[in-house]
Amino acid sequence: MINIKTYNMIAQEGLNVFPKETYKLNETDKPDALLIRSQDMHKTHFGTSVLAIARAGAGVNNIPLIEASSNGTVVFNTPGSNANAVKELIVAMLLISTRPIFSSITWAKKLNGADVSLQTEKGKNHFAGTELKGKTIGVIGLGAVGSRVARAASDLGMHVIGYDPYISVEHAWRLSNDIPRAGELADVLRSSDYVTVHIPYTEENKDLISEEELQQIKKGAILLNYSRWGIVNENAVIKALDSGKLKKYLTDFSSNKFIDRDDVIVTPHIGGTTIEAEVCGAKMAAQTLRKYLETGNIVNSVNFPTVEMDFISELRITLIHQNVPNMVGRITTILANDEINIDNMINRSRDKIAYTMIDTAAISEDKLDELRQELLAIPEVIRVRTLNK
Repeated sequence: MINIKTYNMIAQEGLNVFPKETYKLNETDKPDALLIRSQDMHKTHFGTSVLAIARAGAGVNNIPLIEASSNGTVVFNTPGSNANAVKELIVAMLLISTRPIFSSITWAKKLNGADVSLQTEKGKNHFAGTELKGKTIGVIGLGAVGSRVARAASDLGMHVIGYDPYISVEHAWRLSNDIPRAGELADVLRSSDYVTVHIPYTEENKDLISEEELQQIKKGAILLNYSRWGIVNENAVIKALDSGKLKKYLTDFSSNKFIDRDDVIVTPHIGGTTIEAEVCGAKMAAQTLRKYLETGNIVNSVNFPTVEMDFISELRITLIHQNVPNMVGRITTILANDEINIDNMINRSRDKIAYTMIDTAAISEDKLDELRQELLAIPEVIRVRTLNK
């Protein structure tokens, strides 16, 4: 039986939604997998029993990836599960940034007397905005969210310029041929009335939008960051706002530096916070865990390679090991010495970690125990699992 423990999650079966709770990992539980959303795993010792952790969402900065890899724990995320929610919020924020919606509502609420309708007609000219149609928007990052934002902006009549040096073939196919892709970030910044960021946070992407980039941005542009904190340098944004280079900054990440600024709109990290997105993320995470635990196949991992192979033999042996030369040879030599014939096999690596799956005919339990011990005796092997079809 698969033992999955759920942390700080909304779990759902049909319309049965369970309330959020925070759990402590009980040493006696020894779960096979953890299903989390925002639980800080840096403060939780998850133990060697945990084969996998799935985060219902894209970001995994709450998970110690180095520790997980060393432990042989595969970490999954759910890319695209909240993409539509973020896209819809971006559309809303674009409209909010270009039309004085909040101030007009506040003004209208204060009206009183018999001539409210007349007052409205007289006062509406104070709340003239501009239209998005015909304006240029630069979309930095054309993944699950960015590609949707690009299409939505195009549908609104905006001119879209995309920039993503790492775009996948899958997302490239989803983009309209009418959406040009810039070769350099500077080209996007110089040409766009609006710039919206949709890339994952990495050390390479830290401060991607900083002082140098904001000096290149079109004067009076509006910048949106609904991706990750740290991609846009806050001090550089304040300097650009003060100088008039930037007109407005809209972000999902709060900061004391932005308090009481009328030219900054902060939402409290609600990009993916819809009932539909949370349910979608939870289901996707659970399905990913089940697939890995039952078949050994790895999809959407952030610390291990993608590895998929049809499970057609009686027995599957999976090995997590260091990515060093001659590992496959050493593994297959042990199987050959034990007179075990390999029906199918795959090996993939990612950075310092490698993953090998081997399918064979059924083996007696005693012989299987001996094989596990022989494989674990290889110093570079981190974890060995055996799965029956």
